[in-house]
Amino acid sequence: MANPVISGDGVVSHVFMGAADVAKSAAFYDAALGALGIKNLGPFGNGWILYGRDKPAFIIAKPGNGEAPSSNGVTIGFAASSTAEVDAFHAAGLAAGGTDEGKPGPRGHLPGAYAAYLRDPSGNKVCTYTFV
Repeated sequence: MANPVISGDGVVSHVFMGAADVAKSAAFYDAALGALGIKNLGPFGNGWILYGRDKPAFIIAKPGNGEAPSSNGVTIGFAASSTAEVDAFHAAGLAAGGTDEGKPGPRGHLPGAYAAYLRDPSGNKVCTYTFV
C-alpha cells in the first residue's frame, strides 16, 4: 500500500480553522506545529495567523460570520517526518494548552501508522502522523 499521507500536491490549497481566542490558539499552534517544522508566517488581513513551511497552508482566525467555531467531526492531520516529531508535537501541544485526544503510538487502522491527537484551545481536533 502506498503511503496514505495527504500531501500538498494540488488537491488542497489550504485549511482555515476557526479560533475562539486567536492569541491562545496561536500559542498552541506555534508550539505543536513548530515541533513539526511548520512555522508561524505571521499575521495577515483581519487577524488571520498563517502557518506553513514555505507558503501558507494552514490559517487560524475568528470565523468570518462571527459565530463560535465548531469542528465537530473534523480532524486536521499534519505530516510528521518521524515518531520523535509525533511525540514532540503531542508534548508541545499539551504544554501550550491543548488536551489529549490520543497519546502518541501505533495506529492499527493504517499499516505502519504512528500518530498522536490533540484538541486545540478552541476544541478543534488535530493530529500528526508518520509511517514507519
